[in-house]
Amino acid sequence: MKCPYCSHDEDKVIDSRPNDEGVSIRRRRECLNCGKRFTTYEKVESVPMMVVKKDSTRQPFKREKILNGLLRACEKRPVSINLLENLVNDIETQILNTLEREVSTNQIGEMIMDRLKQIDEVAYVRFASVYRQFKDLNTFMSELHKLLDK
Repeated sequence: MKCPYCSHDEDKVIDSRPNDEGVSIRRRRECLNCGKRFTTYEKVESVPMMVVKKDSTRQPFKREKILNGLLRACEKRPVSINLLENLVNDIETQILNTLEREVSTNQIGEMIMDRLKQIDEVAYVRFASVYRQFKDLNTFMSELHKLLDK
């Protein structure tokens, strides 16, 4: 496993424990070169979940894309990375449990927004503005009014 900090390929496992009801293993590792610690997850490889994009193209599901979008939406907000990782884990589990091999970006986006609305309203509006591609101020205000009405 390459260190994400220095790219050295030798490390030692400090802690290993089951995660997600035994579906994956979480390992804390320490780089033997720079001494920094990082976390890896091991999962059983299965048939890849495909994501159907708005233009009907298909791509393999990548949880990192969801996490990156959430990190951007939650930038400078009081939301912990652990909370976001748990949110991504829950969404990934929910998608995989559907037993479908394809999921649309619309379904994923709605799942994210439903959860994000409960966590941080500002992050929700940020995510929604990109996801729903607000074209003008009226669309933006319409979403804010929906949020305020609830």
